[in-house]
Amino acid sequence: MYNEVALLLFATSIIGLVALRLRQPVIVAYILIGIVAGPSVLDWVSGHESMELLAEIGVTILLFVVGLKLDLNLVRKLGAVALATGLGQLAFTIVIGFAIAMLMDMGWVRALYVAVALTFSSTIIIVKLLSDKREIDSLHGRIAMGFLIVQDIAVVVAMMIIGTQGGGGADQGSWLMQLGEVLAKVAGMGLLVGLLMRFVLPRLLRWMAASQELLLVFAIAWGTSLAAGGEWLGFTKEVGAFLAGFSLASLPFREAINARLASLRDFLLLFFFVHLGTQLDISALGAEVPAALALSAFVLVGNPLIVMAIMGFMGYRKRTGFLAGLTVAQISEFSIIFIAMGVAVGHVDPAALGLVTLVGLLTITASTYMILYSQQLYGLFERWLGVFERRDPFRERAAEDVPPAVDVLVMGVGRYGRRLGERLMDEGLTVLGVDFDPTVISQRGERLPVLFGDVEDKEFVAHLPLSSARWVISTLRDPEVDRSLVRSLRELGFAGRVAATAHSEDEASRLRDVGADDIFRPFRDAADHAAERIVASCRT
Repeated sequence: MYNEVALLLFATSIIGLVALRLRQPVIVAYILIGIVAGPSVLDWVSGHESMELLAEIGVTILLFVVGLKLDLNLVRKLGAVALATGLGQLAFTIVIGFAIAMLMDMGWVRALYVAVALTFSSTIIIVKLLSDKREIDSLHGRIAMGFLIVQDIAVVVAMMIIGTQGGGGADQGSWLMQLGEVLAKVAGMGLLVGLLMRFVLPRLLRWMAASQELLLVFAIAWGTSLAAGGEWLGFTKEVGAFLAGFSLASLPFREAINARLASLRDFLLLFFFVHLGTQLDISALGAEVPAALALSAFVLVGNPLIVMAIMGFMGYRKRTGFLAGLTVAQISEFSIIFIAMGVAVGHVDPAALGLVTLVGLLTITASTYMILYSQQLYGLFERWLGVFERRDPFRERAAEDVPPAVDVLVMGVGRYGRRLGERLMDEGLTVLGVDFDPTVISQRGERLPVLFGDVEDKEFVAHLPLSSARWVISTLRDPEVDRSLVRSLRELGFAGRVAATAHSEDEASRLRDVGADDIFRPFRDAADHAAERIVASCRT
């Protein structure tokens, strides 16, 4: 077993590197290496029981981390758009996915499982891609995170329902009775966990936090204890682990626990996906390819359209809906785990797991590039997206309180941009900050007035007070966004001066090529200023 694990880890590292160079999530590499190492190809793996144990632990920790992210305060603040979009997307995807599956002559139970699996999007992949693009704090990024939380809650509820089915078939008992039993057990376990959250865990974790290693050990012990308790109550280990994470989510130590568990989660999930790959029979997968292609097309196109329609109806611009919609154009690791649970309790056949895994591979691969090149895709399809936008996108427009005239527009209100704007105000200039993070709207107590908006949206830029502005300064720290902004300003006929920040000569040269008048070098300028002060002090 030891030699097999070493070989699998080395092979996964090589294939993972290829996936990384192709800008693909490593989940794809994990499943592929499992298929290659499985009995269908090289048949490397013989210790399936040990591999399965590691896989189960990985999924349990994943659910613990998901629960850890669901801070009660965050749940309370779920906006109307996140809740409506999340629930609407779940409902429409299940209904349409079920109809498509039935048209493919699937049995109704298999069709229902497949339809539900199509609704879940990968939080891990989306957060990584949006973070890499620095869009996690944008309006569409925050909306996406909101409805991903709704999806996470939904998948846990679905797993709870499956977890009470034991080994029976799909016709075992009444669904209403089973759901009532689930709710009763959840209420009982939730009451116990709630009392511990209120009276025991805060003080206990404060003691444990004196040692980071002890804090991690306690978190794992707590998660495994509730996982075992969930299984004892008739749920699954995963449901108990989720409740364990949720019980710690409102405590100040959750970020420290999450950071330390992240690497362990990712490592053990490797074994789940590799184990999954070893269980897939390539010869049997061939028969599922046509269905996988049809369902993948629905996920890649249908899911984004559903999100765009809901967000457009709620008063958001077509661009915001388009960018948020792309984040649901794939199914997640939970979709595969959900179907695997259905196979384990005998509701669906193993071929359904192969079908959903194929859909996962296809949609994760394609949607990664769709999100990475979202701006280019929007430019390509913009002319046909007007149907998804109201004449007055009132909800998004409500955040845009544009003043009639300003001297300077500062795009990006981080530490550098805010300080620059305030210094200009000290000199008597009228300054307006612009940022794509909705939380800046709550900072109106600051001296610098800030307007919410996305400067990559040319339509938004056109509504800014450009006629009076003498300077537009970008401090966004993203060369591609800076160049896009400069081009938009010049195309709109802005006659003032445009400045942008750059951190290399190559960035500065490209900005000048598209029409930037001045380049600021925050780090170099700060170092030069500090050096001048030190030299002046030494000479006195």
